[in-house]
Amino acid sequence: MTAPVSGIAGRIARSEGSLVTAGQESSLLTTMNQVHPIWVRFSLSESDIAKVPDRSPERIKAAEVRLILPDGSRYPITGRLNFAATQIDPRLATKELRAEFSNPRVQLLPGQFVRVQVVAGERDKVFLVPQTAVIQTEKTFLVFTLDKDNKAESRPVQVGDWVGSNWMILSGLNPGDRVVLDNLLKVRPGAVVSPQSPAEAKAAAAPAAK
Repeated sequence: MTAPVSGIAGRIARSEGSLVTAGQESSLLTTMNQVHPIWVRFSLSESDIAKVPDRSPERIKAAEVRLILPDGSRYPITGRLNFAATQIDPRLATKELRAEFSNPRVQLLPGQFVRVQVVAGERDKVFLVPQTAVIQTEKTFLVFTLDKDNKAESRPVQVGDWVGSNWMILSGLNPGDRVVLDNLLKVRPGAVVSPQSPAEAKAAAAPAAK
């Protein structure tokens, strides 16, 4: 028999010579899975969708989709959305999406779990600051910066998402600002700080050779 679609056949359900009747459960001979291209289904929460600057259906469908495989490596081929639901699931507060990926080496298999990253745009004029340099108070987030005399001053900032071990700073900092990264418990507004570059700080913290 010739399969009506291309793909990879699964386990044989009936051996040669078996009697089968069309339309009944016993008529299943095997299953076919299309793997090239392959679809990846996932959902985004309302809060994640709200971060997209332009949330029009055209902009969302034009987003670039990337995959992180179960072993932590990045799938080398980017995908594109080919379906976006027109409503939010009220039970989960998520929007269902589907992306299509080329899969020439069959690295992706049906039923496999992967992590999805959707790149819908880029942000300008933002800064990445280590999480340890950001202080959270009851009302706001703060960082300590140094003026031209190396005196510390507290600076309220608006934070975005975490990017690795860094905070994304959306506003409150300017190009050229120097941010205090450690020893924050000893820093007070107006205190004079002896700045060190990351390389100098690392060398000072390293144990001396004997």
